[in-house]
Amino acid sequence: MNPPPPSEAPLGSQGPREDAVADGHTAPPGSAAAARARVRELLLLAGVGLDSVIAADAMLVTSELVTNAIRHGDGVIDFRADIAGDVLRLSIADANPRLPAARTGTVDHPGGYGWPLIQRLTEHVDCSTRADGKTITTALRLS
Repeated sequence: MNPPPPSEAPLGSQGPREDAVADGHTAPPGSAAAARARVRELLLLAGVGLDSVIAADAMLVTSELVTNAIRHGDGVIDFRADIAGDVLRLSIADANPRLPAARTGTVDHPGGYGWPLIQRLTEHVDCSTRADGKTITTALRLS
């Protein structure tokens, strides 16, 4: 008997899955939309409904991380997404070693909402610096 297709298998029954960029052969996404498309595919493979709150949170976290890397980190150097068990892990590297910090937007400089959203929606956030930038890794529970 053949196993069910990935979209029908129970969440966590397939072991870790990584998107195509994790093998290093695909360029990092150039936009938040491209990163969301990769995460959307992983969620579908894991059986997560795209109309769920969990999927919306995953899309928002993806958008914020990639947008921040583009806007404040000189672009995305590396992007990895995988699901292990019922946890979506996202790892985004950029070329700026400065760690994110919460700030309050002003009329002249609006914004400041993304980093607190990321921290609130994810179960775990890790920021590490390297000589050539930083990597932010998050864990978002899918159940």
